[in-house]
Amino acid sequence: MNQQLTLGIHLRDDATFDNYFAGQNEPVIHNLKMQDEPYVFLFGVNGTGKSHLLQAACHQAGKDGLPVVYLPLAEEGLMPAMLEGLENMSLIALDDIQNVMGNEAWEQALFNLYNRVRETGVNMIVSSTEPLASLNIKLADLKSRLSWGPTYKLMALSDKEKQLALQQRAKNRGLDLADDVVAYLLKRSPRDMNSLFVLFEKLDKASMVEKRKLTIPFIKDYL
Repeated sequence: MNQQLTLGIHLRDDATFDNYFAGQNEPVIHNLKMQDEPYVFLFGVNGTGKSHLLQAACHQAGKDGLPVVYLPLAEEGLMPAMLEGLENMSLIALDDIQNVMGNEAWEQALFNLYNRVRETGVNMIVSSTEPLASLNIKLADLKSRLSWGPTYKLMALSDKEKQLALQQRAKNRGLDLADDVVAYLLKRSPRDMNSLFVLFEKLDKASMVEKRKLTIPFIKDYL
């Protein structure tokens, strides 16, 4: 059984490498797709697509039916005991690790998992909103382990790249999102990509219900 199903955490169907607008992050995406490194530390501010990329890596690793696990550590209700046995996966993706740093039980569980993973050779990707040096890690040995691999920083998209990313997402759904419509959205909504994509999803659904195109007048009515 796929471990992600056992844990009740599912991958988003649209969280793929093909559906990620790389911008300046193309070299990072290339390295993640290759999955040549047994351990990778990925960091970037909110909205740079860390969760998307971790799930994309899981989709790619699990396409042949291999077991993968994605754990969003920012979610409530997760326990350190969930890390037990994960060394039997083909890929472990731990998202937003900054949320459990400073917690003794989590740090010890992560340290133990890392040691087991080193023995089994399983690939692991860890993400954070902060660089490793800035994390509140109490267990010195864990900080050492987390530095045993390449570190990649995700760069935020420029306004022009945000426009292209939204238009790419729309194109994937068979929609044509005009430049002026995207400019209007960028001026009247939070500018991080997570918020923009969530708003686009809502607008897309509302436009289908009302059978109207995604135009500025429609968006004005919706907002």
